[in-house]
Amino acid sequence: MTIQYRDLAGLAEFRAAQQMQQTVWGHDDQPDPADLMMVVQSEGGICAGAFQGDRLVGYVFGFATGDPQVQHSHRLAVLPDWRGAGIGVGLKLYQRAWCQARGIRILRWTYDPLITRNAHLNIARLGGIGQRYLVNYYGAEGSYQGGIDSDRVVVELHLTARPATTAEARVSIPRNFSLLLRTDPAAAAQTRLQTRQAMTTLFDQGLVITGFDATTGSYDFGQTDAPARHASQA
Repeated sequence: MTIQYRDLAGLAEFRAAQQMQQTVWGHDDQPDPADLMMVVQSEGGICAGAFQGDRLVGYVFGFATGDPQVQHSHRLAVLPDWRGAGIGVGLKLYQRAWCQARGIRILRWTYDPLITRNAHLNIARLGGIGQRYLVNYYGAEGSYQGGIDSDRVVVELHLTARPATTAEARVSIPRNFSLLLRTDPAAAAQTRLQTRQAMTTLFDQGLVITGFDATTGSYDFGQTDAPARHASQA
């Protein structure tokens, strides 16, 4: 299996990325339009794909922030039958190199802290640091949210050198929150609230997410010597 990573080219490839959003997040998701992604790319953002031959199997979309050293990574999607093949890591590594070549030092994005595979990718494999917690960021509507609050953690990935960290506390999450959401929505909603309380308490104490143990399903919270950069900072 040979996968090529490159920038998208031509409206047909951007349309494939638009269609992938609904394949991954459901048909009631509001996708980023193909023409918008194409224009953002032409104005200095990134819209890159993982290709097997001519077939788009994953893509990443990011754009500039108010801080010229920070890029916001808005979407990363991998087709369901390609998960577990390292495509997400490959896309992030391509994005890392793309940003470094342009003087960008930090990648920032959000993810659901209860989705174990994303926690493993973002924190354990890539070395991102969870800087803050967003409550019900996208609302509870839509099949992807399952009718519960869409809490997110803001992650920052330092592209030159990862800041030093120390671990001081742990928060555990379910091994398969997606299954819980499908089989017992009430329990999933309660889990969301319990995890929110545990995490926001630690964030309010000035701690950040410094690690994730996929074996135990546990986050490490601790100190870092890097200051948090909020979206409003420039």
